[in-house]
Amino acid sequence: MSTEVIIPPLGESIAEATVGQWLKQPGDAVAADEPIVSLETDKVAVEVPSPLAGVMGEQLYKVGDTVAVGKAIARIEAGTAAPKVETPPTPAALRNTAPAAAEQPIVGKVAPDAPLSPAVRRVVEERGLDPATLPHSGPGDRITKADALSATLPHPGADAPVPPPQARGRSSPTSPALAGEGNASALSEGGGTRHEERVRMTRLRQTIARRLKEAQNTAAMLTTFNDVDMTAVMHARDLYKDQFEKKHGVRLGFMSFFTKAAVLALREVPAVNAMIDGEELVYRQYADIGVAVSSPGGLVVPILKNADNRSFANIEKAIADFGKRARDGQLKLEDLQGGTFTISNGGVFGSLMSTPILNPPQSGVLGLHRIEERPVARAGQVVIRPMMYLALSYDHRVVDGREAVTFLVRIKEAIEDPTRLLLDM
Repeated sequence: MSTEVIIPPLGESIAEATVGQWLKQPGDAVAADEPIVSLETDKVAVEVPSPLAGVMGEQLYKVGDTVAVGKAIARIEAGTAAPKVETPPTPAALRNTAPAAAEQPIVGKVAPDAPLSPAVRRVVEERGLDPATLPHSGPGDRITKADALSATLPHPGADAPVPPPQARGRSSPTSPALAGEGNASALSEGGGTRHEERVRMTRLRQTIARRLKEAQNTAAMLTTFNDVDMTAVMHARDLYKDQFEKKHGVRLGFMSFFTKAAVLALREVPAVNAMIDGEELVYRQYADIGVAVSSPGGLVVPILKNADNRSFANIEKAIADFGKRARDGQLKLEDLQGGTFTISNGGVFGSLMSTPILNPPQSGVLGLHRIEERPVARAGQVVIRPMMYLALSYDHRVVDGREAVTFLVRIKEAIEDPTRLLLDM
């Protein structure tokens, strides 16, 4: 007797998903509520659990297939999985086995039954890593992409493993014209044959690409810049970070300062927190601020709901939780829905200056960048201060230039004098 596994509702306006990874293979034992497949939606990866305990049966779709909500994706058979019996090697096989073979590291192609996602498998194969040696910090004791990327690479003196065809990518046969004498020097100068790799875009990446292009085509997007002296915030952080972490159990970062500063600026310049709905402007009297974080599938923007009513500690805890769950692929759809304004911190990647793109229907996004010591004039003297460039991209249909500049000036004032954040000024 078998039971069908039905794709449950995945969230508002989501009617289908793509099969990203089968977590159980036919014949595997499955516990009730244990995830059997990971689906990629337009927003996040969603794991579908088994409705009952039993044995994994037929998989009705392959990785990469699109499946509609409400459809059966697999079958769970009643009973228990048969124990796996390993056939002992024959004496001839033992005689023909080189003693050193057991000592060779596992490189190249990963076993097809290894519980690795496509992204993790690609890193493992390209770096020649042994999955058995990697940490397992993901859900269900699985290896995440962050686990693979954090692994130590082989010693520089060791022979580098040759990537398998999947890792090296696809290449076209060399045509007679390319194989001629005229190209011999070009090949030697260029370092040999060139290769390409084609990888199917995930649904998340396709959605990001579509929405970013829609923002460019729809909004009258403009960016204004300013810079901010980080001396006061850095001093306050150094002074209280140990006490803050001891009391609240989370590190004091810069994002809570900028989130608080953004809340103050949004109150003074409500147009930046507004949106267009048909022929009307909607001014929100609350601040749901999106905070861009990295995930194995790309940049995602979970929403810090009611940021205007949160404390520094509450903001830091929420952001830390978003970052961890994004890395582990555990963000939920409701974490990503809504939002009235966005903060994107390219400084963590070393960006000096950028023009962030709007996240429609929002009318503003604040870009933060790296802190860099630069000479500035203070009271007629040239001094060295830790400076950061700020960028505000905004929809000029909603926000005029004066409002955009005023918004950034209020951010600058609050960061350079953090007392304003405590006095709500």
